Amino acid sequence: MTASPVTRTSSALSHLELLEAEAIHIIREVAATAENPVMLYSIGKDSGVMLHLARKAFYPSPPPFPLLHVDTTWKFKAMYEFRDWIAREVGMELIVHINEEGVAQGVSPFTHGSKVHIDIMKTQALKQALSKHGFDAAFGGARRDEERSRAKERIFSFRDRNHGWDPKNQRPELWNLYNGRVHKGESIRVFPLSNWTELDIWQYIHAESIPMVPLYFAAERPVVERDGMLIMVDDERMPLEPGERPVERMVRFRSLGCYPLTGAVESSATTLLEVIEETIHVKHSERQGRSIDRDPGASMEEKKRQGYF
Repeated sequence: MTASPVTRTSSALSHLELLEAEAIHIIREVAATAENPVMLYSIGKDSGVMLHLARKAFYPSPPPFPLLHVDTTWKFKAMYEFRDWIAREVGMELIVHINEEGVAQGVSPFTHGSKVHIDIMKTQALKQALSKHGFDAAFGGARRDEERSRAKERIFSFRDRNHGWDPKNQRPELWNLYNGRVHKGESIRVFPLSNWTELDIWQYIHAESIPMVPLYFAAERPVVERDGMLIMVDDERMPLEPGERPVERMVRFRSLGCYPLTGAVESSATTLLEVIEETIHVKHSERQGRSIDRDPGASMEEKKRQGYF
């Protein structure tokens, strides 16, 4: 008599293992059906987890698609350093796209405000890059728990020929069956992390030892308090208002974007375990520090309808 082989069923998998299996299934499904997929890489924690999952999905080969970073030219210096380092580490093609028309116009968060800056340097730049390279599927690291309009997103989110999103005209998704069929000129945004939470992300980063930008961990940093936000003075381009003087405070970032539009939070969490502990007890969304979510008359849903990530 021989013992039956031990097999792991879905019920025996942990919460994180189930999320990982779902995400890898989605990534492989897109790679098998899309003609020209790309993975959007914003350098943040969700992008880092998504990239790690893609590498696992096709190991030992590299993922069969490039990375795309839409560069507004206003990211934190530490983000650029990390982006270039990770590109060398993973050995994948990294496409960096900048809206040069916006640069020529001198568009910046300070001169044009966050609404115009994000529209020109992020939304229009993303549409330019997708059209230029003819990508028909773009992976994104958005999660449903981040913000209301993202909660409406399907995992396969269809975009029209102008990259527009109509939340009322999306296909039903039954169980793990996805329909990636698109007409010529249309595309899909795919969100493998839709069902993850901020806490899931940090627990997975800890479990898999995924490297992260140091800005996620608390340290003494020069900040000014402006419009209820702690803005880090990251380079000489930030104009100080009358009476403002940068002061060193112990802060970290829960979400990363353009540095003038991203508020820090006061924290003493310098390690992964301390970040997880802090996340367990936090009462507010991680996007409370993103000024683009506060633009009057320009909700995230409206941005997404116009082609925003």
